[in-house]
Amino acid sequence: MSLFLKALRGEKIERYPVWLMRQAGRYMPQYRELRKRARDFIDFCSNVDLAVEVTLLPERLLSVDALILFSDILVPLIPLGIRVRFEEGRGPLLQAPPLAQWKEFDPKGVDFVYRTIERVKEKSPLPLIGFSGAPFTLLAYILEGKTSREFKEIRKLYYRDRKLFKEYLKRLTQMLKIYLGQQIRAGADAIQIFDSWAFVASPRMFEEYLPFLEELITFLKGNFPSTPVIYFFRGSGHLWEKVKGLPSDALSVDWTLPIEKPIKELKEKAIQGNLDPALLYSDKGTIEKEVLNLLKRVKEYRKTLYVFNLGHGLTPDMELEKVKYLVGVVKNFKI
Repeated sequence: MSLFLKALRGEKIERYPVWLMRQAGRYMPQYRELRKRARDFIDFCSNVDLAVEVTLLPERLLSVDALILFSDILVPLIPLGIRVRFEEGRGPLLQAPPLAQWKEFDPKGVDFVYRTIERVKEKSPLPLIGFSGAPFTLLAYILEGKTSREFKEIRKLYYRDRKLFKEYLKRLTQMLKIYLGQQIRAGADAIQIFDSWAFVASPRMFEEYLPFLEELITFLKGNFPSTPVIYFFRGSGHLWEKVKGLPSDALSVDWTLPIEKPIKELKEKAIQGNLDPALLYSDKGTIEKEVLNLLKRVKEYRKTLYVFNLGHGLTPDMELEKVKYLVGVVKNFKI
């Protein structure tokens, strides 16, 4: 079994496994060359040959311990009848019909996702992480129609029409059960659920959303008990008390929470992440110092049930050599 899966299951490991969110991305010259072969970003994701190549890049260039499917959290919205496109410099732009006009989710509409998973598994021995956005984060994009700093529209809906707010979440939760289930059947070894925008919710709003998240994770654990589920959320500092009871196998935390808190409070649940991605803009000496400081703090409390990652994803202006260096520092740290 891989180091990554052993760590998630609490088995003995000789070092902490490492993979990085957005580990295959525009900071890689090789990625940029592949991107030129697609008409647009959706075409890039849906071209199985290209998606397989991109997914595999971090194995060759970084020597990470796990791969993550190359796709986008907005992809499964397309079969629902939601128009999704990406514009350079603006990010995703969405046009969604009223909920009553949404189509039934047909997994065949994103068959390229499952074929990419199957092909990657044929080509690499590394564990492959499938993923999706969480119901709240997907709804935030749908209602806003684009990315945003505040995502006001989902907050406005919550106060104007609580029933519709929950109907949207219910529909998205049902879709994600099918979508993620199919990823596991295609060969995904683990699943990560990204809730990047959950932190815009008020405490009460998040509490009313939480049952939908619990339902999704419980479904996956009940139907695919051997496939670990990781929940990633931003805003660890103020959401921690609400998410720590989720039935996921692991929680991926950002850099706003002292690492000692999750690793001491949840002794039987895996913890992932916590390093501030901004560290990668510093020199190699500082990178090594901060990475080792984090790993030593983790080691003080646990020798498994931890996966090294960043508190969020890599960005296009980061340097490939520094990312390689960071991975090397982690891999050289012995427990």
